Amino acid sequence: MIATEQLADLRKWASEAARKTGEGVRLNRAVEIISGIFGVTPHEVAILGVTADARFLKFLAPQTLRAVGQIPLSSGSALAVRTVREMRPEIVNHFYAVPHASVFEGVPVSETERGEPIQKIMSSPVMIGGKAIGVVQVSRKGKSTADAGADFTPQQLQMLKTISDVLAPSLPLAMQE
Repeated sequence: MIATEQLADLRKWASEAARKTGEGVRLNRAVEIISGIFGVTPHEVAILGVTADARFLKFLAPQTLRAVGQIPLSSGSALAVRTVREMRPEIVNHFYAVPHASVFEGVPVSETERGEPIQKIMSSPVMIGGKAIGVVQVSRKGKSTADAGADFTPQQLQMLKTISDVLAPSLPLAMQE
């Protein structure tokens, strides 16, 4: 399926999710679609939401990180926090060399599989009314940069920004889950 068809599927999912008022929304289907668009595995897609007290970013996906922890919005080294603070998308194709908290990379992706370190990453704010309410990140993981695959491109970053805009109405509902 080409990216425009996958984006149409994501729009359809988001529209249906937004109609589920009063109940939480699981982001599993959105993660599947996003991972397909960028040719990454589902555990290389992260969706985070700003907590109600505006003090933390909470993992909403992948499911394995939901219970692990939150990132303080006061963090000086977290790319997701910088994305919220600066309200602009960003590509870091040399993430392995950037100082960052790697605690979340150590979380197993399944009961039988350990996660690889993030080598390359794109990050885009999820915005409503000129305010960042979350972040969508797509990474490429591997033992080395060569193992992780191709660099992310400006066109892919633009697609991620479009995806962030599509997800925006469903993110508050996902925070209820």
